[in-house]
Amino acid sequence: MAILGKGTANGACSLLHAAGIGYGASLALDLPVIVRLLDKEPKSKLDDPDNLLESVIKVWRDFNLPSAGPELYWTVKSKIPPRQGLKSSAAVAVAAIRALAKATDQILENYQIIELAAKAQLDAGVSITGSIDDAWAAAEGGWKLIDSNAEDIKSGVLMENPGPARDDWRVFLILRGERENQPKAEDFVFHQQAFSKALSALQDGKELVALTWNGRGVVGALNDAKGRRLTNDAFVNGARAAGISGSGTAIVIFSAKVSGPTSERLIKWYEKVPDVEIIETTIINSDISED
Repeated sequence: MAILGKGTANGACSLLHAAGIGYGASLALDLPVIVRLLDKEPKSKLDDPDNLLESVIKVWRDFNLPSAGPELYWTVKSKIPPRQGLKSSAAVAVAAIRALAKATDQILENYQIIELAAKAQLDAGVSITGSIDDAWAAAEGGWKLIDSNAEDIKSGVLMENPGPARDDWRVFLILRGERENQPKAEDFVFHQQAFSKALSALQDGKELVALTWNGRGVVGALNDAKGRRLTNDAFVNGARAAGISGSGTAIVIFSAKVSGPTSERLIKWYEKVPDVEIIETTIINSDISED
């Protein structure tokens, strides 16, 4: 069995859900994904319930890119909790496209990888908008504010930022299990005020304010009463920002590193909550310099 190509990417959390008002942004998190492309079927069974990797190959062929071989197989090693809004689909798509590029000696710019990843996610039905903002975060780190209705990937990038300094924050993920249903675009219509406030916060460079407002909008769109309560619990216990990521169910919490007691209080609080798991991760800052 030969490894034809290997690709990597990472997860992220939402700062602005693109289904809200047509603009999206996601912040990269240290949740790594490794996808390998093989010439023979591996012993371990591939977990790909949405057939996303089949869609990746289909889109690759639709773009008339070179074939990596007649029979292709995949392995995926991921630290991203699936179907909880932490951008597992975008990360797998990006990593798989990088593996295909490696296998076929193709040099692709990141914007080309993002375009392929977005089309693959739409084809697989795992995204409402194509998750272009998620794919950028999975590929590069930091965050980009995206106009999801732009004519092309490059012109759709309205702002970019390396993100809050990694060394300043502890990031906690409250995991509540896989979502049961993917929301529809119309579910977001009546919550545009919250998403507009998240957009204004991003334009002011206040990512954590955006995360919180976006979370409030998503809670409303999903009618997630438990998510609202668990998010409020974070603020009661001293968190600086908290909100549901993606279309749920995970809640992302930011706590300042300088306040050790606050972080420990948050950990102890959520450890007592039934049917949830708390894990810690960190921000992946891009190498973009702020003006």
